[in-house]
Amino acid sequence: MTWNLPNILTVLRLLAAPALGLVFLGLAAPYAEWIALLLFIGASLTDWVDGYLARAWKQESRFGAMLDPIADKAMVLIAIVVLAALSGLDWLILMPCVLIVFREVFVSGLREFLGADAKLLKVTKLAKWKTTVQMVAISVLFARALFEHYLGMQIFGMDEATVTAILDGDAPDTLGIGWKVLAVQATGLLGVALLWLAAVLTVITGWDYFSKALPFLQDGERP
Repeated sequence: MTWNLPNILTVLRLLAAPALGLVFLGLAAPYAEWIALLLFIGASLTDWVDGYLARAWKQESRFGAMLDPIADKAMVLIAIVVLAALSGLDWLILMPCVLIVFREVFVSGLREFLGADAKLLKVTKLAKWKTTVQMVAISVLFARALFEHYLGMQIFGMDEATVTAILDGDAPDTLGIGWKVLAVQATGLLGVALLWLAAVLTVITGWDYFSKALPFLQDGERP
């Protein structure tokens, strides 16, 4: 294995995956959410950078080709587990998360079973779009968790009538509660919509891979 910059970035992205989950064990809100968001965005950016540099500098390697998809899947899967927990297992988030996890495990199992024939399951353009949508959705939902924290801290101790008066414009909004409510709503709607879109793309690409692998799963002579 060659320790060039693209491979180092891939290894760092892999290490960032468990760190994203572990920060919630050692840090309280909003520090854990901030670090998780920055780790995830940073890792998502290196996903593009390391591939670009490897191609531009002609430093593509078998090690990088092996580790890159593992780092991507580890980061996404750990992130959606954390998001499902932060949402209190809200079905609108839990359901697409379940579909994404199921697909990733299923396709990984297919690749392992096919062995040398796994090359027929090449990453498609739609699968790349799926990964991009997943990463954007997760980033937006981490941002929503941050907005929820700051909003909750500011309205803590306020009675419902006071909050309603501020939101209706009948009382001064000196703390910026109004825009934080809008931010929570906007990031929530966008994040959930993108997560469901990612789940749909995940199912479609998973079925595509299964269809390509099906001839190799039949008993008898291999194609």
